[in-house]
Amino acid sequence: METNNKVLLVDGMALLFRAFYSTAMSGYFMINSKGIPTNGVHGFVRHLLTAVNHFEPSHVVCCWDMGSKTFRTDLYPEYKGNRGEPPIELIPQFDLVKDVVASFDIPNIGLKGFEADDCIGTLANQYKNEQKVIILTGDQDILQLVDPAIKVVILRNGYGNYEIYHPEMLMERKGIRPEQMVDLKALMGDSSDNYPGVKGIGEKTAVKLLSQFESIEGILANLDSLSKGHRSKIEQDLEMLHLSRKLAKIHCEVPVSCSLEEALFTIDRAKVLGKFRELEFKGLEKLIG
Repeated sequence: METNNKVLLVDGMALLFRAFYSTAMSGYFMINSKGIPTNGVHGFVRHLLTAVNHFEPSHVVCCWDMGSKTFRTDLYPEYKGNRGEPPIELIPQFDLVKDVVASFDIPNIGLKGFEADDCIGTLANQYKNEQKVIILTGDQDILQLVDPAIKVVILRNGYGNYEIYHPEMLMERKGIRPEQMVDLKALMGDSSDNYPGVKGIGEKTAVKLLSQFESIEGILANLDSLSKGHRSKIEQDLEMLHLSRKLAKIHCEVPVSCSLEEALFTIDRAKVLGKFRELEFKGLEKLIG
């Protein structure tokens, strides 16, 4: 297997939500003649093709959340409990976007009970020994997967605006190694996923503790050398600290697989343009090489 091959693993929901909300804020839902809103899917395709043209992967796979119930909500029912129902204009676009991805002959991967991140982590580990892996997302949780063979690309505002993480860049920007990322999230919590971590410990303190003691185990073994305030906060929230770590950790043994043959990226131009015509998409043809 050639090592100059690259697999692009796409966090489908991250791209769809970003695309939807960037136009929905101004009430622009791109409703076509069949009455179907398509703004999220149109923006998704633009994000996807911009990334394909930028990174030139040989293989592409798209991963999806499959409903809000996962092993994490079983562990902690409040997990992501702060998120409301999706807007009605977005609901029909969940199935539509997968249909469009299939028109590119890109595999759609997801499994009930797990998040897209878990599928991405599982596939990244399956591919990384023979391929370079690039993960495209808007979600910093996935930085824990960064390693010498896996780069994480975080979408910034607009199209084609990326923050690219490899291990050295993560250390430079965040002051921690990829394997410390889970412990960082466990200590500081995650308001967007609705788990608290240790109350009163923010990112700055968490990074400082991890650079001093390496891990949660290291911190707990050295509680006596912590300031009184930090020690009492950790002791009071010990149970939540351990639970938050389980919630933060990406599960990389999900029973999903996708062969490299299935993931090989070749566009059937006529098929894709037919789908664009069906959905009344304008301005995307030029992004197809």
